[in-house]
Amino acid sequence: MNIYDNMLYQEDIENTASCVLPWDRLQDKSILISGATGMIGSFLVDVLMKKNIQNNLNCKIYVLGRNEEKAEKRFFNFWNDKNFQFVLHDINVPLVDFPDESVNYVLHLASNTHPLAYSKDPIGTITTNIIGLKNMLDFACVHGAERVAFASSNEIYGENRGDIEKFTEDYCGYIDCNTLRAGYPESKRCGEALCQAYISQKNLDVVIPRLTRSYGPTLLKTDSKAMSQFLHNAVEGKDIVLKSAGTQYYSYTYVTDAVSGILTVLLCGKTGEAYNIADEQSDIMLKDLAAIIAGSVGKKVIFQIPDSVESDGYSKATKARLDGAKLMSLGWKPKYSIRDGVTRTISILGALD
Repeated sequence: MNIYDNMLYQEDIENTASCVLPWDRLQDKSILISGATGMIGSFLVDVLMKKNIQNNLNCKIYVLGRNEEKAEKRFFNFWNDKNFQFVLHDINVPLVDFPDESVNYVLHLASNTHPLAYSKDPIGTITTNIIGLKNMLDFACVHGAERVAFASSNEIYGENRGDIEKFTEDYCGYIDCNTLRAGYPESKRCGEALCQAYISQKNLDVVIPRLTRSYGPTLLKTDSKAMSQFLHNAVEGKDIVLKSAGTQYYSYTYVTDAVSGILTVLLCGKTGEAYNIADEQSDIMLKDLAAIIAGSVGKKVIFQIPDSVESDGYSKATKARLDGAKLMSLGWKPKYSIRDGVTRTISILGALD
């Protein structure tokens, strides 16, 4: 079964496409999305194409990527649709050869987002978040974009200093910048500062959705985050491997809620503002998450010491819960708890070819 034939996945798309949002702002517009074949981006594209078909939105979706074969395999369902167009490009190079003179919205979602990438490709991690973002911001200026959304991360908050229970958007914890692992959070911080520079100097309209640890049936097999490894093991009928004591206390977001959050920020957010996409019903300790996933497939949790490459890529944060009140004030309503999201993910992944 391919993902588009899965009823639960179609339900996820329908639920997100049915969110109460000012969709009319996308009517007859165009959107350029970097990182569109990733976990978040691919679901976002599916939702937008659903709106095109369902509501005759006539919104042109430009999918930016380095691998056309990968993109065609993922988006075969509407590869030849008039409102879908793949653009072969590496965002670390300025985008000058583009099929249209103007683009209304630019969403920069491309990023290394898992531990092995942080440790094995630290340069690429940093450059995508800074140079890649600069190229997208420059493109937006040249092509008269109405708004840019830069997908930032919960990791910009660093270590919880013990003075707050949940991170609000104005919190700034501790990050040791002189480490390999600092490349991801520090480049996201720099990316946010770069957005503010373009707002001030270029009068560009930019908003910043801050994603927390996201998961769902669109996760990639190469994703080395703990949650992704847990889910892949569950689908394959294996025990869940925990490579720490599991006392890390984090916020998680099912992909449908992550995408509805991004769309809410894009369409309703205030210029220059950052918004946490998180809900406390999906806050959980890693050991409890492992137990839930193991229990759902009748397996057990086993402990294993990570190798040095894995360890170098792991977050050092022990408590990273995000406060989503600011986004909820815009009308965002998350749909799935951590248990519901995990159950749906395992069910959908287990049915795929």
